[in-house]
Amino acid sequence: MARERLIDPALLTLAVDACNDGVTIAEREGEDTILIYVNEGFERLTGYRADEILYQDCRFLQNDDRDQTALAQIRDAMERGIPCRVRLRNYRKDGSLFWNELSITPVFNDEDRLTYYIGIQKDITDQVEAEQALETARRELSRLGALPRTHNHPDETPE
Repeated sequence: MARERLIDPALLTLAVDACNDGVTIAEREGEDTILIYVNEGFERLTGYRADEILYQDCRFLQNDDRDQTALAQIRDAMERGIPCRVRLRNYRKDGSLFWNELSITPVFNDEDRLTYYIGIQKDITDQVEAEQALETARRELSRLGALPRTHNHPDETPE
């Protein structure tokens, strides 16, 4: 049974375009996943206009940075037709790096056939950089704590 349309398509487009996060719709064409829709949030996040990247495979966002475990996780989820959420390095049109929390959800038609993928891209660069800085500080503290004490406080006597 077809699902009844509950919202005006113009309102839906307005709502999706108002999202801060990137929203994409893609379909499989052989080995490629072709973008057929991107919202304004995606354009703001990546610097690419829709007319520059529609009907291209999504891989352009990785540039030459293809050695990422997240990419294998994405391929596996897509082959199995299951949702996934990964963190990966992506690159804007100007070449600048951003960390992308990408959520991909498969969409099935009424005959239970996989037809599209919905992607939500969230820029988590600030979060990842903060985590990396924290890890660097932890390593430095650990390194300093592992060093033998070479100076005694004047009130301390050597053991």
